[in-house]
Amino acid sequence: MQCSWKAVLLLALASIAIQYTAIRTFTAKSFHSCPIPNPVNCSLSQDTDVADRLCDENPTFPYNLSRKTHVLILATTRSGSSFVGQLFNQHFDVFYLFEPLYHVQYTLIPKLTQSKSTTDRRVMLGASRDLLRSLYDCDLYFLENYIKPQPVNHTTDRLFRRGASKALCSPPVCESLGAVDLHLEEGDCVKKCGTLNLTLATESCREHGHVAIKTVRVPEVNDLRALVEDPRLNLKVIQLVRDPRGILASRSETFRDTYRLWRIWDGTGRKPYNLDVTQLTTVCEDFWNSVSTGLNRPPWLKGKYMLVRYEDLARNPMKKTEEIYDFLGIPMDSNVERWIQNNTRGDRSSSKHKYGTVRNSAATAEKWRFRLSYEIVAFTQHACQQVLAQLGYKTAGSEEELKNLSISLVEERDFLPFS
Repeated sequence: MQCSWKAVLLLALASIAIQYTAIRTFTAKSFHSCPIPNPVNCSLSQDTDVADRLCDENPTFPYNLSRKTHVLILATTRSGSSFVGQLFNQHFDVFYLFEPLYHVQYTLIPKLTQSKSTTDRRVMLGASRDLLRSLYDCDLYFLENYIKPQPVNHTTDRLFRRGASKALCSPPVCESLGAVDLHLEEGDCVKKCGTLNLTLATESCREHGHVAIKTVRVPEVNDLRALVEDPRLNLKVIQLVRDPRGILASRSETFRDTYRLWRIWDGTGRKPYNLDVTQLTTVCEDFWNSVSTGLNRPPWLKGKYMLVRYEDLARNPMKKTEEIYDFLGIPMDSNVERWIQNNTRGDRSSSKHKYGTVRNSAATAEKWRFRLSYEIVAFTQHACQQVLAQLGYKTAGSEEELKNLSISLVEERDFLPFS
């Protein structure tokens, strides 16, 4: 008897759920908490001896004692997230991780890139939240559940884009660097530092005052509510958005095979009958849902959410970065300022790498206007009209208006943080 494709899909999802449950059952550490509401009250309880003993035996309280700020850059692919990540990576007191959720996706849903399935996208969320919680707690060992092949003696050479994290390419994690290696390129990090020791990485994380993580693998801010409300964390979400027309242009240029049909349409003027429009509409739907949640200002997001448009950051990188750090309550250091000055005035040759961050930021924000045909722009404006209006992106009414850079397609908007 043959199984239907629905039965096969259900069996596959059940298998994934069983694997994930097993991982949580055998590897998740339990969080003990002192039963006294405030640690200073441990010596003020009526039964002082019992309270002191409980607090000594269970030193982890159900709220953030370290006073670390936990930052999550919530973004989508080709929205400028690597650039924003560097604004934290360069800070001397921030431990930054680049896309650790890649390993969750790769393990639970192999070969998934731009998934069209809502079920596939959601199946990762439980595992992703648990991993994020562990990483913010500087428990990098939890990553070992998802790194393939399994790390040996807590060492691995398979961490995705390790070189994008300055902390993982610096002492004490990497002791082989000299003074000349202070500005190590990403590819050189792995060559000079060798395998990554997760024990040393954990120690480095604990020595830093704050932890920042970038991800393009969480669809909406509402998916993070459990983490935002977790008293063990001081999580603040920076939601990065970009004009969907610019995202589509950048993806078509970067992921040439995946977006081949869009390129055919752009080159021939004929829309392929089998064009996957969800590659565009999913972005717009996620933006609409997530930004609507943020702008509605629910109590659980108070002081925890800031919306940043890539275009605003590209035009005024220093000013916008200062606003971001002010929202987070973290002093902005000279390393960040210096990096902004050196990396927002790049020439064409400086941004050849698809994840590179050296570029003329203002020009990059407008480049899509010359990359896409007006037919594709008009299609995008119709498909994403709600979110374009929501985020203050103007529509181009003609080819001439599209190509005329003296006409701004970005409204002046002041998206104040919810504080």
